[in-house]
Amino acid sequence: MHGTAATPAKAKRSRKSFWLKQLHTWHWMSSAISLVGLLLFAITGFTLNHAAEIEASPKSIERAAQLPPPLLALVRPDDAPDSKKPLPADVAKFVGEKLQMPTGGNAEWSIDTVYLALPRPGGDGWISIDRATGEVTSEVSSRGWIAYLNDLHKGRNSGAVWKWFIDIFVLACIVFTLTGLVLLWMHSKHRRSTWPIVAAGLAIPALLAIFFIH
Repeated sequence: MHGTAATPAKAKRSRKSFWLKQLHTWHWMSSAISLVGLLLFAITGFTLNHAAEIEASPKSIERAAQLPPPLLALVRPDDAPDSKKPLPADVAKFVGEKLQMPTGGNAEWSIDTVYLALPRPGGDGWISIDRATGEVTSEVSSRGWIAYLNDLHKGRNSGAVWKWFIDIFVLACIVFTLTGLVLLWMHSKHRRSTWPIVAAGLAIPALLAIFFIH
């Protein structure tokens, strides 16, 4: 009788130990994956919140070049309507080497000019080609490292790979918080302050939003 009664209790403790171990594993793995991202997003959350007080020092670099006749022929004006398409490969290679700038993506082709916008985190850039003369002008601007990190926080002009990183980071944070919540629940019997602190973490921002945000 005694051995029979002990077996279910032992099995229950074994299951609890198994799930506790699993939760701890998922919790530390997700925290390791999201650690650097959380630090980055926390710091840039502060800098974005104080963007008006943090002064930027924009810097611009202008460059110019001239298309040789064989390449000018590839961008000569025509009667085609305005369109968006990449630069011809030879033109893109020449311009990229001369101006030391990327030349990928679709450019805006009008009757007079070919305009390639090159937005980027923390700054901007563009290349303009005069279709009649072959004159190439460009500008690259930078607002500094803080602006760069702020734009990474917002995913502004950061490309598809960074977008994937943010998605993976979000999933890791969700796993981190949910496993943390379950671990809080499993240990709450021995820590009476657990649920009051969790409730405060929910109530404080809710009350601030209700009474101070209009």
